[in-house]
Amino acid sequence: MTGILTFTPNPTIDVSTSVERIVPTHKLRCAAARRDPGGGGINVARVIRRLGGEVTAVYPRGGATGQLLSRLVEREHIASETTEIAADTREDFSVHEETTGQQFRFVLPGPALAEPEWRACLDKLGALANRAGFVVASGSLPPGAPPDFYARACRTVKSGDAKFVLDTSGPALKAALMEGVYLIKPNLGELREVVGEALNDEAGWVRACVGLVKGGRAAIVALTLGDRGALLVGRDRVLRAEPPPITPLSSVGAGDSFLGTMVWSLAAGFDLEYAFRLGVAAGSSAVLNPGTELAHPDDTRRLVAAVTVREV
Repeated sequence: MTGILTFTPNPTIDVSTSVERIVPTHKLRCAAARRDPGGGGINVARVIRRLGGEVTAVYPRGGATGQLLSRLVEREHIASETTEIAADTREDFSVHEETTGQQFRFVLPGPALAEPEWRACLDKLGALANRAGFVVASGSLPPGAPPDFYARACRTVKSGDAKFVLDTSGPALKAALMEGVYLIKPNLGELREVVGEALNDEAGWVRACVGLVKGGRAAIVALTLGDRGALLVGRDRVLRAEPPPITPLSSVGAGDSFLGTMVWSLAAGFDLEYAFRLGVAAGSSAVLNPGTELAHPDDTRRLVAAVTVREV
């Protein structure tokens, strides 16, 4: 299997709990908290490891929460390559309201990185990228990192033989696309922002993704559409996937589960269509779980037969 690195410049510890009902001013008695290592790339690494892949997570860490983050990553049997920063690693938290089934997510911005700190992250990636066939960069940028941070990461990775996979948004995504990435995984809102169009129907989605591929911005675009499935556009084919019918318990983890499973499949030598189908099944698997839980391989394998894929 081809080696995989994940790159998470703004990692977090995801804290999740539940409460009967959320009301203002009252003291709310919550269930015991669960802590998971988080941030886009780390979540992708967790999914890949659950599927049996060998993966190394590259990320900055700081303070006591940074040390805890590394212990949580180690608990998942994932190798860490870290750089040290002065500020504490952030924590995010989500609360499940039991009476309504709603989920409330609170996302903090993360510690600001000084220029030597974000440059050290890129240097670490450059030193490790030649070990991998795939580098998956995912998540928001921390305060202090320049908008072209992922573009710089892409240039570093492409100087070797690894394929650069990216899941981010806004100016960071636009800048990286100018370098030409192997695969991007936007959602519909992120794609609209990149192309500056409303994209109200399937024809518009296809046109926008084909434009990115033909323009050399990305070799593959995997557009996630929530409960409407996903669209995959490559150089010679366009595929639309419909997800299996499920009742979701959470809105967290579907995108990272989709991407991690797709990259694991490609690194394992499966063809693109099967990797896409399995990714959609994994995204559906993730939302069957409460809190910040990700896809479970048994659920993914069970659901893959119910994913329908057609040529567009």
